[in-house]
Amino acid sequence: MNLFGSQDLSETEPIPDDENRILDKLAQRVVRWKMSVPAIIFLESIKPLNYIGSQTMVFFEPIVQTLFNFRDYDTFRRAMERRENVERLLQKIEAADAVEQKWEREYKRRVKKARQESDSLLVKLRLKTPRVELPPREEVTSGNQGDDKTTSA
Repeated sequence: MNLFGSQDLSETEPIPDDENRILDKLAQRVVRWKMSVPAIIFLESIKPLNYIGSQTMVFFEPIVQTLFNFRDYDTFRRAMERRENVERLLQKIEAADAVEQKWEREYKRRVKKARQESDSLLVKLRLKTPRVELPPREEVTSGNQGDDKTTSA
């Protein structure tokens, strides 16, 4: 544990694959819904109460079973019993959010370039968005900017 109360996850035991899969899935959904900041604030504020929260999840289990896959919910509940998994989830959300922000910047760069190269007056006046090929997230995270190596100011 460091000065700010965060644990060094390299010192903890490895997380089971099913719990890791659920945490990854949850982090991706949080980022897709653009709820990264509220989720991070919420998780940071409940870190000391994670075990009580996981037991509250047991209480609400019959209700939640109608909305979510029971196996995934049970795995998530077990994962939240351990404090280091709250930190892992926070790190996964932050990493997924960083990838998403980088991808959005690359997409906006491509739209700007397409707008500049377009002959259409509607596109130039921003009344119509030009069609651009969406960059694969893997391409953006690896740092490869496609076949165009120019940088935008």
